[in-house]
Amino acid sequence: MKILVVNAGSSSLKYQLFDMDTEKVIVKGGCERIGIRGSKLTHKTDKGETDIEKDMPNHKVAMQLVLEALVHPEYGVIKSMSEIDAVGHRVLHSGGDFDGSVLLTDEVLAICKKNAELGPLHMPANILGIEACREVMPDTPMGLVFDTAFHSTMPPHAYMYAIDYDDYKNYKIRKYGFHGTSHKYVSQEAIKYLGGKAEGTKIVTCHLGGGSSVSAVKDGKCADTSMGFTPLAGVPMGTRSGDIDPAVLEFLAAKKNYSMLDCINYLNKQCGVAGVSGVSSDFRDLTKAAAEGNERAKLALDLFAYGVKKYIGSYAAAMNGLDCLVFTAGIGENTWQVRKAICEDMDFFGIKIDDKRNEEKNNGAIREITAKGSKVRVLVIPTNEELVIARETKELLGK
Repeated sequence: MKILVVNAGSSSLKYQLFDMDTEKVIVKGGCERIGIRGSKLTHKTDKGETDIEKDMPNHKVAMQLVLEALVHPEYGVIKSMSEIDAVGHRVLHSGGDFDGSVLLTDEVLAICKKNAELGPLHMPANILGIEACREVMPDTPMGLVFDTAFHSTMPPHAYMYAIDYDDYKNYKIRKYGFHGTSHKYVSQEAIKYLGGKAEGTKIVTCHLGGGSSVSAVKDGKCADTSMGFTPLAGVPMGTRSGDIDPAVLEFLAAKKNYSMLDCINYLNKQCGVAGVSGVSSDFRDLTKAAAEGNERAKLALDLFAYGVKKYIGSYAAAMNGLDCLVFTAGIGENTWQVRKAICEDMDFFGIKIDDKRNEEKNNGAIREITAKGSKVRVLVIPTNEELVIARETKELLGK
């Protein structure tokens, strides 16, 4: 069985084709600058990489180019589109209407369009990708895998905000959480590593990248997560502020003559470690600058680590214990300085890491960095969100 996984952004479209008999990636690639001058498709197979520079005015044209690349006589990997059994789409928001992945229907697509207002930065692009794919592959089954679905097991006291209850009911204002496919994958991999039994496990997963979130996973299910109504909430991130007193918006608006939209753009794009450091949102740049004595870069790193540390502590309290701490995503997998800072002075929780193991380079496999005597296992697990999407789409076909 072959499943194509599609992840559409506002001006991009990433794809991977899986052989689900072996779960091997046959090909991966992406379209950049859709609707912008200089669009390009990058197509990677075992034989090498092919770059195709061609105008892509919209996602439909981009999707057509992807399909042409897949069957191309020189660098293609299949003979015809009939070899693709299904397409799995990454979709940001379920709006609470779906607690798991679903097969695409007209009704499901209509619900996604209704929920687009809950994720205005991502949902319109996700929907464009779905519609473009459907138009060029009308007879192929398609699964929708929601970033929020893994967090649907949160109890009401974890996802509710202390606002007027009618506003929650009428406008769906609540915590949803994101990065769900990543948190699901690494928590399941951790459970396998720990012995394979989900019941009784208490795991905190730290997805640390350009966007970062922390989740409490109890008995294999999400009990709480740091992102909220939008991906802006939680720990400080690359350019996002994370948790902040909402009254700051009114104060900023008055001081800088900002509209509400200006304030939200500011918190999403001009804050986080980039705003604090004045250096970069890239942690490679930050760790280098801090090592060279840049105090603001050091402050940004300290602020980030402190934010993650507080969530780990609060989730250990919420679950009445902690068995395993997992780091994943670009920063979590590759930046040993951040892992070290987060795990320092966590002896009360039984967290100790081995510095030598921690400083070893990411090798693409699960690595344990637990120190001798640590009560909590500490793992570095490379995430694989695309594989989760392919697996869930395969499962949908089985049903």
